Amino acid sequence: MPKGSKNDRAVARPGALRSLASKFSIFTAALLFWVVATFMAYDLRQDTFDAGKGLLLFVIVTLVSAAIARFTIRILARPLGTLEAGIVSIRNGSLEPIQVSRTGDEIEFLGESLNGMIQALANSQKELREQQGLLEKRIKERTEQLEEAMRDAQAANEAKSDFLANVSHELRTPMNGVIGMLDLVLEGQLAPEQAEQLQTAQSCAYSLLMLLNDLLDLSKIEAGKMTFEKIPFDIRVMVDECIKAHRPRAVQNRTQLRSEISSHVPEQIVGDPLRIRQILSNLISNAVKFTQGGAVDIHVDGEFAGRGEFRLQFKVEDSGTGIPADKLALIFDKFTQADGSVSRKYGGTGLGLAITRKLVEMHGGEIVVDSEVGQGTTFVVKLHCDVAIDEAASGKSIERSPAAPVDPALSLVRILVVEDNQVNQKVVTTVLRKRGFSIEVASDGTEALAKLEKSSGFDLILMDVQMPVLDGLEATRLIRKDPRWKALPIVAMTAHAMSGDMERCLEAGMNGYISKPVHPSQLLETVDGYLHRALVH
Repeated sequence: MPKGSKNDRAVARPGALRSLASKFSIFTAALLFWVVATFMAYDLRQDTFDAGKGLLLFVIVTLVSAAIARFTIRILARPLGTLEAGIVSIRNGSLEPIQVSRTGDEIEFLGESLNGMIQALANSQKELREQQGLLEKRIKERTEQLEEAMRDAQAANEAKSDFLANVSHELRTPMNGVIGMLDLVLEGQLAPEQAEQLQTAQSCAYSLLMLLNDLLDLSKIEAGKMTFEKIPFDIRVMVDECIKAHRPRAVQNRTQLRSEISSHVPEQIVGDPLRIRQILSNLISNAVKFTQGGAVDIHVDGEFAGRGEFRLQFKVEDSGTGIPADKLALIFDKFTQADGSVSRKYGGTGLGLAITRKLVEMHGGEIVVDSEVGQGTTFVVKLHCDVAIDEAASGKSIERSPAAPVDPALSLVRILVVEDNQVNQKVVTTVLRKRGFSIEVASDGTEALAKLEKSSGFDLILMDVQMPVLDGLEATRLIRKDPRWKALPIVAMTAHAMSGDMERCLEAGMNGYISKPVHPSQLLETVDGYLHRALVH
């Protein structure tokens, strides 16, 4: 028979205690019978054996053995049985005190000790339950506090997003009127002094617009909602446009703007032209700002990394004031500039380089800076891009450029402008009418639907989003439900410029999106593009 385990032997041990009394009784009886047998053998040897005496001795031994057995059961087996039952109950999880036989010996002491152990275990379990209950209560309280904190944080984040969206809309709407009117006035005949004053006002308006864009971009990045496109574009056109945009400030600072693009840079690369332009534009703007009477050189280079990948590199060198070595680590921090006097002398909020570094990192690239006080600063940016393959054959557009002129007379092209702000109405209609388009205006979505019902000959709709009565999104959905207007181009022209706004416009059925303030050239370029596309199809 195989040996049992240690636990099996420990469990079987109480059963062995039940036979202890019988073993003791058998041993005592055997001992008495041995004594009787010894006397009988002695009598037989002496020839004095008496059968009656032997029978009497046998009866006496039997009675004595029975008495000893009963006594043993009473004083030994029953107390041990009680201890056995108590141990079994403890093993089964019961911690109730056991009944102790008052034998006044080691068995009673063992029973009392066992009851003491049971009481100690019961107290320990009680304390453990109390501690467990207290711990569960604290965990529940902490969980509730954490959930409340998360709800507060989520509410604060939503409030922040709503605030930024409202600020964006409320600022962009009047800025659209200011910039639009300044552009229109500057196109007219003005005295040199008036033109200079208006150009200064225009420059201030664009500075405010840049600040607003920086704040919104920073909010998008921190919220993790900044997304990147991958479309082909011409890097040479981009560099040229960035230089043209910053040339007036460079002329004002008597600074030369020069560019050099390596011959092995592909004609077309694939990436996010808007964000790459923003990176390069921020570096050029920063270099021009701190360079007086010197030069800013833009070098574009890169190398092929195999499998259609191209590592694009921008190097922007200036001969400006330079940055102290102990301040280089601070220039990429938000709202931080190398010197407290910088913002007073040169302007700015310290967001440009912070956003630039974030954009570079999110693009999988790196940015490094080297500078010496009085000698100038060099920024080097490396980005991972792809090489456009057979771009011309695929028919993809490279960069937004003015579309081919439309065939019919422009006066026959009818555009419906849906805009509730009268200043913006005036700006947009003036720009479009100067181009020769026929314009009608609606102040909300309901009025736009009424004009469509009255006259279905519109070629394009410029739709604001946030309007009273019926907003632009719902108006667009209603327009798309009518088969007559399924193919009618609708372009959102709105001050909503937060992440996700363009997606909501496209989901509602719009074809395109322009964020306010709208530059006249951008507006005309977009309108020409959609009209030309409609004629081609």
